[in-house]
Amino acid sequence: MPCKRLRHIIESFIMKYIDVDNIEDMPAGIIKEGEVFSFRCHSGLACFNRCCRNLNLFMYPYDVLRLRTKLGISSEAFLEKYADIVMRPSKHFPEVLLRMSESPEKECPFLTETGCSVYADRPDTCRTFPVEQGIYYDVIKGTKSPVYFFRPPDFCLGQNESTQWTTASWAKDQDATLYNKMTAMWAEIINLFQNNPWGNEGPEGPKAKMAFMAAYNIDRFRDFIFASTFLKRYKIKQEKMTKIKHDDEELLKFGFAWIKYFLWGIETNNFRPR
Repeated sequence: MPCKRLRHIIESFIMKYIDVDNIEDMPAGIIKEGEVFSFRCHSGLACFNRCCRNLNLFMYPYDVLRLRTKLGISSEAFLEKYADIVMRPSKHFPEVLLRMSESPEKECPFLTETGCSVYADRPDTCRTFPVEQGIYYDVIKGTKSPVYFFRPPDFCLGQNESTQWTTASWAKDQDATLYNKMTAMWAEIINLFQNNPWGNEGPEGPKAKMAFMAAYNIDRFRDFIFASTFLKRYKIKQEKMTKIKHDDEELLKFGFAWIKYFLWGIETNNFRPR
């Protein structure tokens, strides 16, 4: 019998899959509907900013988009200076990690004495911490639903604070709703990469470079749309074209649709062949 699939997006800051036959069998720490958790992070805690050191912080496409905009640099410049791009043998798409400093503590490059210097544009993983978000895929019913886990590290003293949250109120307080939505959209694509889509080209071939560009290099992808033969080959509605020309978020969503289309032939309303 097919099992239900849990897409656990950020367990230990790593995208991975866990198969369970029953939602009750999910890993410890699940926040059930209607439950609350206690947490508050502030500078008065002895552990303040300790979670910003010596970690593998995986960055998703929307994270890179927001950070490159915050810093006023191109996507390419951001990836060159702040990211490590890793292709693991068991994966079919590279992972993008925030490059930690070279100091003994290997702290986040955006960490200052007073806290995060890019706080308003911090990555989804940081924003949602200590909650981890996942997507529960029911392959029998063909449905999906969000799941959440409360997973602060042992050293975190914020979990002993009295302030209570639901997952919804925490997401609202951390301005994480849009981030969570964009990460979930990306997770759907990563889910498709469970099988190798590259064929004989391999993960360094033209298709792989195209997919990475559409996801992580929004500037070059915009040039691809508007300065190549793309518009001669594909028709885009004028309203959509105006949006993707000026709105990075809309262009990233368009990029997700493009990846699904040119790798797996998944139809989209964003464009059609001429």
